[in-house]
Amino acid sequence: MKKTLMMSVSTMMLYAALGHPVAMAEPLKVVSSFSILGDLVHQVGGDKVQSISIIGPESDAHSFEPRPSDAKTLQSADLLIINGAHFEAWLPKLSQAAGYKGKVVEAIQGVPLRAYEDEHEHEHDPSHTQTHAHTEGHAHHHDHDHSHDHGDYDPHAWQSLEHAQMYVSTIRDALSETDPDNTVYYQKRAADYIQAMQALNVRLLAEFEKIPASQRSVVTSHDAFNYLGQAYGVEFLSLLGASNQAEPSAKELAGLIEYMRDNRVQAVFMENISSPKLIEQIARETGAKVGKHLYSDALAKAPHPADTYLGMMQWNAEALLEVLRPD
Repeated sequence: MKKTLMMSVSTMMLYAALGHPVAMAEPLKVVSSFSILGDLVHQVGGDKVQSISIIGPESDAHSFEPRPSDAKTLQSADLLIINGAHFEAWLPKLSQAAGYKGKVVEAIQGVPLRAYEDEHEHEHDPSHTQTHAHTEGHAHHHDHDHSHDHGDYDPHAWQSLEHAQMYVSTIRDALSETDPDNTVYYQKRAADYIQAMQALNVRLLAEFEKIPASQRSVVTSHDAFNYLGQAYGVEFLSLLGASNQAEPSAKELAGLIEYMRDNRVQAVFMENISSPKLIEQIARETGAKVGKHLYSDALAKAPHPADTYLGMMQWNAEALLEVLRPD
């Protein structure tokens, strides 16, 4: 044992004399605004990156208020990854408190965004419209002031596996620019991860195609799933708009219930960050099925199938398919 230890010390001294680092370099400290981005950073960065999320799993990004500990976390960051598109309304306050002057990267850059004022406009088949703006009685529920919540564009683009591939490319480039010595490592991990996203997307497209288009309507708590709807031809009707803080009026709620009955909407879903009360009321009054919890703005706490981004996307899709498939 003593001999082994002496050899180890000798080897370290030799490496030091030759100018080699004795210990591995510290991992890059990358802070992300919320848990979904944190996982994307972890998947691309691997063991070269320490990925830290300001808003953790099962936490509501809409009601988040920065804490002193978050300022401390940000102060020591090598890189800050945010979603962008006005999703992080709290960020200027936190950056000021932390005195953070480092690089900030918007992962959503380059993604074709859905405009709230024109909910029919998207890059997929226009027959796959995900909106309730044209329904009577509860028209424009999401007019609980989008501009106050997120600006003019829907920021929830990670709910599309296609768009998430652009997130990964942006994260890959940001890590490579900050840590050029590990560029090849980041490129390889990003390529493998994008390939996994593409494979899951192909499988889910095939599964949703088996369901008649007229049967792909569901109700969720807040307006966070329209990119998912665009991808798979699912109509998402939301109770609360872009923020889950607003409450629908009695008239809006009655209009939604009437619309669901008239159009035989299949199911209602709660989210992991929302109160179940209204959803349960709607299910009672319409006879719609209550699906499993969906994950919109936050991952599940581990251990859970939805505690990673890909796990979350698979969980949400399977929860939808479970109630939409014909009996």
